[in-house]
Amino acid sequence: MALVTYKDLCIDASDVSAVEGFWARTLGLTSEVLPDGDAVLKGDDPSKTVWINLVPEALSVKQRVHLDVHAASLEPFSALTQQSEDGEFPWTVFLDPEGGEFCVFVRDEVDDYLFYEVCVDAVDHQKITAWWADVLGGNLGHDKQGYSWIDKVPGVPFDGFSFATVPEPKTVKNRIHWDVTLNEGVTVDDLVVKGASILRAPDDEISWTIMADPEGNEFCVFDR
Repeated sequence: MALVTYKDLCIDASDVSAVEGFWARTLGLTSEVLPDGDAVLKGDDPSKTVWINLVPEALSVKQRVHLDVHAASLEPFSALTQQSEDGEFPWTVFLDPEGGEFCVFVRDEVDDYLFYEVCVDAVDHQKITAWWADVLGGNLGHDKQGYSWIDKVPGVPFDGFSFATVPEPKTVKNRIHWDVTLNEGVTVDDLVVKGASILRAPDDEISWTIMADPEGNEFCVFDR
């Protein structure tokens, strides 16, 4: 039985004004800048919420978590830096306004909501995907070319999560993470027993628990 339910997504930014409008258009959401300097992107369901969180540190390394999106064409991204060659992959890699990688999949037909999937670099893609499938639920799949995925995850408004093994280790905090809500009868201790670690417990500033999965990927846990 799944321990948590997906809640929403968070993207760190050192210049919120540079990225909030971009990600709102790219994901098919509406944007609102908040008084504290953060921003929130909203759709027609709370699970589609994306928080743009102001952080002091600039992007310094390749992101270990990035987003894939649907698009009707590559034209909206023509002013951005393109990382992959035309035709190199079935997708095209671009850098967002702060230099973060994301992948665009051109489709014959697209909906208003353009979020496709979350992709995560991994040390062992099979183990970490199985861990998240156990924690979040959903269908687990593997590909011989070095990646695994979870789809049909309860509460997730996009297609799912994909994990791919990479040679380089994790060195800094991920700039993209997801939040989850504890399911009925589940506690943070149950996640620790599964192999997660507590990075920060609730205190005078935050009411949620910041945790890391067995490979060190940060995620935030909220009580129901």
